[in-house]
Amino acid sequence: MRIVLGVSGGIAAYKAVLLLRLLREAGHDVRVVPTRAALEFVGRPTWEALSGQPVTTDVFEDVDQVAHVAIGQHADLVVVAPATADLLARAATGRADDLLTATLLVTRAPVLLAPAMHTEMWEHPATVANVATLRERGIHVLDPASGRLTGTDTGPGRLPEPDEIAAAALALVATGDLAGRHVVVSAGGTREPLDPVRFLGNRSSGRQGVALAAAAAARGAQVTLVGANLSVPAPAGVELVTVGTAAELREAVRAAAKVADVVVMAAAVADYRPVNPAGTKLKKTGAPPTIELVETVDILAELGHDRLRDSQVIVGFAAETGDAAASVLEHGRAKARRKGADLLVVNAVGDGQGFGTADNAVTILDGTGEIVSEAAGSKDVVAHAVWDVVRTLV
Repeated sequence: MRIVLGVSGGIAAYKAVLLLRLLREAGHDVRVVPTRAALEFVGRPTWEALSGQPVTTDVFEDVDQVAHVAIGQHADLVVVAPATADLLARAATGRADDLLTATLLVTRAPVLLAPAMHTEMWEHPATVANVATLRERGIHVLDPASGRLTGTDTGPGRLPEPDEIAAAALALVATGDLAGRHVVVSAGGTREPLDPVRFLGNRSSGRQGVALAAAAAARGAQVTLVGANLSVPAPAGVELVTVGTAAELREAVRAAAKVADVVVMAAAVADYRPVNPAGTKLKKTGAPPTIELVETVDILAELGHDRLRDSQVIVGFAAETGDAAASVLEHGRAKARRKGADLLVVNAVGDGQGFGTADNAVTILDGTGEIVSEAAGSKDVVAHAVWDVVRTLV
């Protein structure tokens, strides 16, 4: 896909470098069109090196290519991040006094503007009116985040994080290839109680599962998200079923799976639970208690075996660490053959990888353990890569 990344002159321009990386890693051609002021914050060589494309700011550059028209005409998506108060004003009034505003005037592709400015500028009646005008014309304007601004100021006006902008932008051009499909996604980590205070758990935040649910919804699917102790909010537009333990997750997933076309088991499910959780808080008595454990049901293997609906696609996740016996990939291949799922998404965890991080790197295996795809980048990028593969099976 051909994406134009516009960058206007604000301190948050440095975040656009990360946004460019995310879009490029997702496989898109990106042409960066900065304003002259933007180049005061991030220089032309950076944009050209990371995009692999020439960078111009003025309508009088590349005149023979008619760049002020051609760039907008050929774009499949236009994203501006950051969009300053000045950029919003010029776009709202139809100005075309540099290459970026000319591109915005010419393009008929979806446009996403990600504002960033001081709170007073964002809340000024002129900016409020300009945003309303742009939205009325069908341009998508994100609300800025709230947080630390330039200097010591805090408040609304902060540029959203690059992965959030990328996800919102790519959702505008999602193909709708999951329209009419019902998908179930499990996310988070189960907690098995030891007593009313303590539990056996894991480090999963639920980010990857939530990203999978959001991506499926953006691609037109009806989504049921079974969330176990999520540390991130569920995306809008999905049905959320909240659970705590492995047994609760199993019950909820199986109930939803009866009418699902696809089930994605992204949750980190406990392999063991205490046989007899204490009814009161365990006290220190001088000798550590002996806690008897029993295996939980292997939900993924059960779903792969039972197939609660004809032609249902089952996708598992395997968070692995290599050891003396085998590598991460070798463990994943063995698990793929053992579980009976159609796809197994394998990722390494530990040493800053996997759980709780913004990025992920995965290898997608089929049921025989053969590699069918690989993906790396933000968890939103990985989520879409998983659905790209799933789409070939449904």
